[in-house]
Amino acid sequence: MAADPEKGGEAMTDSHDIVVGYDGSDFSMQALEWAMDEAELRKLPLTVTHAWRWPYGEADEEAKGHLRKAAEHVLYHGGECARSCSTITEVTTDLHEGAAAERLVELSARAELIVVGSRGMGALARTVVGSVAGYVAAHARCPVVIVRGPGPIPVPRHRGAVVVGMTGHTPDAVIEFAFAEADIRRLPLVAVHVGHLQPMAWSAPMPLVPDTQAITTAPEDDMLERLQPWRANHPTVSVRTCFVAALPKDALLDLSKEAALMVVGGARGHGRLSSVTASILQHASCAVAVVPVLKEHPPQAEAPLSASSVSDG
Repeated sequence: MAADPEKGGEAMTDSHDIVVGYDGSDFSMQALEWAMDEAELRKLPLTVTHAWRWPYGEADEEAKGHLRKAAEHVLYHGGECARSCSTITEVTTDLHEGAAAERLVELSARAELIVVGSRGMGALARTVVGSVAGYVAAHARCPVVIVRGPGPIPVPRHRGAVVVGMTGHTPDAVIEFAFAEADIRRLPLVAVHVGHLQPMAWSAPMPLVPDTQAITTAPEDDMLERLQPWRANHPTVSVRTCFVAALPKDALLDLSKEAALMVVGGARGHGRLSSVTASILQHASCAVAVVPVLKEHPPQAEAPLSASSVSDG
């Protein structure tokens, strides 16, 4: 549903759309720009949503009315920016009285993608990510993109790769989203297996120096085989696979410095993200896409590898 603040009504839409949370800040403008790109590239409608609520306890309707008018003005600005600065054929606005995070999760039930902003990378960012973006990422029914940036706009555009962290049980939905984003944005894709080399049990027949190249090549070969169906479906996407022997969190955060988008898996139950995904949300230098892992499709057991893996979601 998309509500028109001027009419106070709601417009129904059956088609999936791109939904962006907007509060008028520089950071939400960055999210709006990303969402506009997604809507144009995917040829989908865009819904700009803004949530407000009276924070001071009991009050008469006149006092609340002034705050609502201010919220309507903020939302009107976001909608007009989208209409005047893009080629999107359908832009609707949604004004909600209540919690922003809960409204975004509600809208995710019929959305193609949710886009939210992040307030930089300091202590305040961790609080905001935990309270809004983190909640949405953990509970949404569709992929969520958290657009990171130091603010204020404009954000320098760079042509970094789409990076997806993989293990033997990475859900298909995560891989598909990464390939689709790389395809529509015409970016290369980097599929990375992150972990550390397993300690080896020495015995008399073993060489004094282990063949580390063979050990690290095995995960890359597994990834190439796993990615083959998506490479066939997205033949124009340039794909590179690699194994990184490091702590998963550190390796992925380092890769985020040169990436345009990092794709990770979402919560597998109880609305809780993995420690790695939560850390990526809080500290990554690029935008982060969290793809939900539906309960009805449990991950398969990971095949034994010569390097230990980390869950990507």
